[in-house]
Amino acid sequence: MNRGQRGKLAMATAALGIGLLSVTGCGYINPQQTTASYAASDGTQANVGPLQLRNMLIVSGGEDKPGRVLGAVYNSSSEDVTLVIAGAGGSQTQIPVKQNSYTLLNESADEAILSTTGGAPGSLVEVRISEDGTNQNTTFKVPVVDGTITDYKQYLPAGSEPTGSATPTSTPSPTGGADH
Repeated sequence: MNRGQRGKLAMATAALGIGLLSVTGCGYINPQQTTASYAASDGTQANVGPLQLRNMLIVSGGEDKPGRVLGAVYNSSSEDVTLVIAGAGGSQTQIPVKQNSYTLLNESADEAILSTTGGAPGSLVEVRISEDGTNQNTTFKVPVVDGTITDYKQYLPAGSEPTGSATPTSTPSPTGGADH
């Protein structure tokens, strides 16, 4: 190999190295999403004492209507615990959770119903959660959804059907007139 060919080879190698560094350097500069903890669902999450609440949301037809709380509640303690969720206007529901177990509220026979949601579907409402019998409590925001998404429609509590209806009440009739 002569001197000119070695120079071209060195330049090509350097260009390739710089190109590879610029492509692989993105992971070094930008934070990785896998290192951030977040709720990858429609609901939100919170913790109180040994209870971990995941994918929490309220299904309701309106702001002043009843709402069903959905999500999962994990109990990491060695005792049975009752979760108390307090919403707007003094509404409250209690959820028993067995020791070292979990309760899925969408599968629970005892529905967790708040008498009023305090927020219209599409909003976030603040609820207070506490472990029954202790002073441990916290507040967090929970989204309110309605039956627009068919998967949630089955969870609308009785008396919580949306008031707005897309069905027309009367059909306009064409006017009978001739062109004059």
